Amino acid sequence: MLSPNRLRLSEQEREEMWRRWKAGESLASVSRAFGKMPGAIFGMLQTQGGIAKPARRRPARALTVVEREQVSRGLAAGASVRSLARTLHRAPSTVSREVIRNGGRAVYRAAAAERGAWQRAERPKLCRMACNEPLRAVVEEKLESDWSPQQIAAWLRLTYPNKPAMHISHETIYRSLYLQARGVLRKELRLHLRRRRPMRRARTYGAAGAIRGGIFDAVSIAERPASIEDRVIPGHWEGDLIEGIKNSYIMTLVERRSRYVQLVKVRDKNSATIVRALTRRVRYLPDGLMESLTWDRGNEMAQHKRFTVATDVAVYFCDPASPWQRGSNENTNGLLRQYFPKRTDLSVFTQRQLNAVALRLNTRPRKTLGYATPAYQFATSVASTR
Repeated sequence: MLSPNRLRLSEQEREEMWRRWKAGESLASVSRAFGKMPGAIFGMLQTQGGIAKPARRRPARALTVVEREQVSRGLAAGASVRSLARTLHRAPSTVSREVIRNGGRAVYRAAAAERGAWQRAERPKLCRMACNEPLRAVVEEKLESDWSPQQIAAWLRLTYPNKPAMHISHETIYRSLYLQARGVLRKELRLHLRRRRPMRRARTYGAAGAIRGGIFDAVSIAERPASIEDRVIPGHWEGDLIEGIKNSYIMTLVERRSRYVQLVKVRDKNSATIVRALTRRVRYLPDGLMESLTWDRGNEMAQHKRFTVATDVAVYFCDPASPWQRGSNENTNGLLRQYFPKRTDLSVFTQRQLNAVALRLNTRPRKTLGYATPAYQFATSVASTR
């Protein structure tokens, strides 16, 4: 890993580098801006876990560089602490502490005192978890259960409403994971995050999607009834495939109202295969709990009419290059990459293993559900149809 000195960036350039990174620019874009290799910029960002240090600010009551120079000259001339304090319009105790903190009268130097002040200001501060063993234990337990920091923070507030000492922000959890200098949470716990990134990055960091193919006789999402949009009525689903290496796939289905997830093992993405698997899945569901299905423009749903005839489930298709129109499914696919990273052979997983992963997702609290679980919301939907 390259050190900041080997990067040869000035203080202003480093500030600009962090500003670009926080704004969501890609590593390649940031490196091009400074004429450096991406690996060099990555090394500098990773030393801080992708989290910029707070801007350094001099406390209003701290001595300035000019005042430290006056102290240094006065001590060399034999002036007393009290006379120096009167000259600086400072309390004698302020000047006395400054001198003692930096080696005493004989060795005090303004430049060294200024460097020491900045270094002491940058020392890692203990966060709440470092001083609260029960809180740290709960956070570690939930991380090991694959809960996100945001879910943990919300759950703590709901579970301990009258114990502020057991409350913590999700950002503090992230910082404790990525800033290992804090020495609070183990680095290995990062492996339980949904996206196992080596460092923190901005929400806006991302890449543009690709245009998908067309479907014959597709019913546009624009024709989908408003009642489906409102997510009030259960039984409306979104579907997609996630892809692995060696032409391996898993079908993902998400119920729009409850965000309940079902994973289906498929041997390929041939339309006949997908339609057969979907038809079997619908027959496992209680009556009335799949009324519609929204899919993207992938050719795996070319036989959508056959599926509708077999199940009486209406199929709607998103506009090209519009993944946000299946937001619940897209979000779920992102969560699933924690368990099925890219470049994984998905064919090795059994349906039982897929069911276990789905159970994990369905029993985790979700912010969009007011931190209820998809399983609870789906069970409520099932009960309402009986």
